[in-house]
Amino acid sequence: MGTMIELKATDGTVVPAYEARPAGTPKGAVVVIQEIFGVNSHIRNVADGYAAEGYVAVAPAAFHRVKPGVELGYSDADMGEGFGYKTAVEALPAPGVMQDIQAAIDHAAKASGGGKVGIVGYCWGGLLTWRTACTLKGLSAAAPYYGGGVTTPEETARQSHVPVLAHFAEEDKWIPLDTVEAFKKAHPEVEVHTYAAHHGFNCDQRGAWHAPSAQLARERTLAFFAKHLA
Repeated sequence: MGTMIELKATDGTVVPAYEARPAGTPKGAVVVIQEIFGVNSHIRNVADGYAAEGYVAVAPAAFHRVKPGVELGYSDADMGEGFGYKTAVEALPAPGVMQDIQAAIDHAAKASGGGKVGIVGYCWGGLLTWRTACTLKGLSAAAPYYGGGVTTPEETARQSHVPVLAHFAEEDKWIPLDTVEAFKKAHPEVEVHTYAAHHGFNCDQRGAWHAPSAQLARERTLAFFAKHLA
């Protein structure tokens, strides 16, 4: 359904992104932020899913500044490799990858004919989604999924500029539930949902995939975007 496009960040860096467009007039746009596995077939499928719901979907290659063309699977080796790229991106001088996400937001707004832009991200992309909601411009709503690091004191101290719907997994070994509760207490304005599932429950290519949780989270996210991107 989609095609690869190029985004230009404020520092002049050209970053590839996967773009999926709806069949009819867009009702808004959604920026999709990858896990630590690159803009792989799963992330492209997620983007296609939002396009099927009427949104222009744009998934920027968040690893491009440290390693172009990353597209991994979900084996232990892939996880180790992806974590290395994620660590390298996190170590970039500010604003690093955030300027690429800003370029995706700006492009998405134009591509949707001036429509409102939401952002959704998974795993590391969930963390970037939270940071985007707190620091970037041109956004109307954010939906991070099990964002690793979101519930740390440093990230919890941030304040979102837009409505946020946050999804967490109750059996997530990377994000302890007590830290989710602390985040929820610190941010009563954020709509927080937890699911009886493991980290990565949204991805049907992972062993942690939990179809009922993935479906419920998607329904909630679509309703959330319908409300805030209209």
